[in-house]
Amino acid sequence: MAKLTRQEARETLFGLLFETEFHEGKEPAAIYDLACEDREIPNDKYVREGFFGILSKADVLDAVISSYARGWRADRLSKVSRTVIRIAVYEMLFIDDIPMNVSISQGVSLALKFGEDKAKQFVNGVLSGVFKDIEANGVEAVIAEAVNGMQTSAEKSSEETDGAENA
Repeated sequence: MAKLTRQEARETLFGLLFETEFHEGKEPAAIYDLACEDREIPNDKYVREGFFGILSKADVLDAVISSYARGWRADRLSKVSRTVIRIAVYEMLFIDDIPMNVSISQGVSLALKFGEDKAKQFVNGVLSGVFKDIEANGVEAVIAEAVNGMQTSAEKSSEETDGAENA
């Protein structure tokens, strides 16, 4: 099979990650191997590294997404939107050779192709917010702020639960 273009690789990565959403508890390597075999996906470095990288950093990615998806936690987004945004944010935070504007543009394209009509604007808004903060403060600051926000939310939730139990 011919080498994938970056756009084809991104769409393939989207399909693999989206499929993973429906196989909770199953080993990512098993999902990847079976999907590659069944769909004859070529051995592509971007797809392989993106798949395992995104899954290994899902908590960080979701924390970043939640901090920019005003009023929405990552786990409450549609599976399509969450998958698209995870790919683009992963590229923006962890892949140096892809310009961030390309990640945003391709994320919006994936949202148009696989999502609902309104997903395009939402995806663009979240990704633009991440981009602006990376430009202003750097990748490390964006990650740190999102992770700290996630920890603060977890602590508040724990305190609320403790308070309810003590009432």
